[in-house]
Amino acid sequence: MRKPFKFKQFVINQDQCAMKIGTDSVLLGAWTSIDKNPFSILDIGAGTGVIALMLAQRSNAELIDAVEVDDNTYEQCVNNFEQSHWGDRLFCYHTSLEAFTEEIEDKYDLIVSNPPFYSEDYKTENKQRDLARFTDAMPFGHLVDNASKLLSDNGTFSVIIPFKEEVKFIDLASKANLFPNNILHVKGNPASEIKRSLIAFSFRESDIKIEELIIETERHQYTEEYINLTKDFYLKM
Repeated sequence: MRKPFKFKQFVINQDQCAMKIGTDSVLLGAWTSIDKNPFSILDIGAGTGVIALMLAQRSNAELIDAVEVDDNTYEQCVNNFEQSHWGDRLFCYHTSLEAFTEEIEDKYDLIVSNPPFYSEDYKTENKQRDLARFTDAMPFGHLVDNASKLLSDNGTFSVIIPFKEEVKFIDLASKANLFPNNILHVKGNPASEIKRSLIAFSFRESDIKIEELIIETERHQYTEEYINLTKDFYLKM
């Protein structure tokens, strides 16, 4: 059995989850702006619940909802929520995004998603892991369309995606009247190519603020910027 992943203020059990905690989720949970003091937050495709938990730690949001379709992952997410200090503010729905959007009448001030985005043509024998990893579990157009329906007029929608998908994703978002305001390009080290794009969208067009984050200068030598972003969460930062 895989050991729980311990953060400074909460613990994540993940032995029932296909997709384990990775840098992507932590980056999104730490980078997403809460400057507007969101009252309500939604995490689409919650997985272990780590992003929702990070936002519960960082913000005063009174309502933090999550959506997770996989049975085992949903149960583990609920368990992780209940074990945390913020269980009274966290709630996970066991449903598809489409059904959730049709059902829910509330709008959210902040929506976050670390969507499954492995679009390669092969699949493994592990169906649960495939569901978590492959884009056909949640196509980008489907994600953007539903997020636009669930987002409040002045709300923010934050995602992390592969850099190579950035142009396509921004184009899809524009069709739903969502426009990029902030982008963070992530590189593993100074010599590597940009690997990830974190993008904050809203219904408001603006000049796009683009920044870059390098994670390591060399193996396990983390940059000051990365340490500052994640030190409230990782035990060894």
